[in-house]
Amino acid sequence: MSAGVSRHPRAVLLGAQAAWAGLPACDHYAGVEARMRKSLALQAEWSARHGTCLFDVTLDCEDGAPVGGEAEHAALVAALVQSLDWSATVPPRVAVRVHPVDHPAFAGDIATIVGAVGARLTHVMLPKVESVADVERASSALDAAGAPQLPLHALIESPAAVQQAFDIAAHPRVQSLSFGLMDFVSAHGGAIPASAMTLHGQFEHPLVRRAKLEIASAAHAHGKVPSHCVVTEFRDRDAVRLAAQRAAREFGYTRMWSIHPDQIESIVQAMAPQAAEVERAADIIERALAADWAPIAYAGQLHDRASYRYYWQVLERAHATAQPLPASVQPLFV
Repeated sequence: MSAGVSRHPRAVLLGAQAAWAGLPACDHYAGVEARMRKSLALQAEWSARHGTCLFDVTLDCEDGAPVGGEAEHAALVAALVQSLDWSATVPPRVAVRVHPVDHPAFAGDIATIVGAVGARLTHVMLPKVESVADVERASSALDAAGAPQLPLHALIESPAAVQQAFDIAAHPRVQSLSFGLMDFVSAHGGAIPASAMTLHGQFEHPLVRRAKLEIASAAHAHGKVPSHCVVTEFRDRDAVRLAAQRAAREFGYTRMWSIHPDQIESIVQAMAPQAAEVERAADIIERALAADWAPIAYAGQLHDRASYRYYWQVLERAHATAQPLPASVQPLFV
């Protein structure tokens, strides 16, 4: 199958990649030195094995730095990023979660880390985002540190921030919105029970469900990536897989946080499309391409560019999660 640039799905199907934006399905967090090093080594190992980077590693300053040791922790993060093998066939994907914009350590995090290795980072995760003003303040800090192109990921953690989610997602610097479950529950002063932070409770409590849906909707409205919150039952792989499946299939999330290496594979697998769906998508895209993207009939159903866009996104997700692709569509990913 031959596909020139003008006929390639990415060129023909407007908005076909908005839901992924090139981000891996898993964002893995580590803040203690030993765990940061282990996570970076694991990423390199997986990338060499699969030929693509299946998860980001976000080095955590907000929860990782000891009180009073924020400057030393930022210096450690910068040194770890500098020490990575940037000549690898699959380069590292590493980010940093800095302190909130109103924290005394925020400016130091940006100056020390972004000022030294900003060109190496995939993004900066900004916690406790309450408004567009917080995003603007962080953007100005990144610009001053010499990283005007570095994306921001915004962590929504309060009911007030949920109300501002659409405006935050609309900011051109924001690439992804994440939901901070535990802080969101705590922000309600006991009005939401602790059970809402558990595996099942977080999908059932009405206020938490509403927040998740608002954030996902805001992200998709502006072509950004919605990233689902953590699962604290971190050693229960079935629990993690179930949460990731529900986040993807019921709430529209295309990315999810990991807080333990055992969670990564479960998240990636759960976010990946099923083999039968990949086969169907490949058949439809192959026939659409042969028809020069005109409408086709497939299994008794009519398909046109609206459904082609969906099935192309299925193939993009399969490729991003290292799922086997049928030979007929492999040339589209060369």
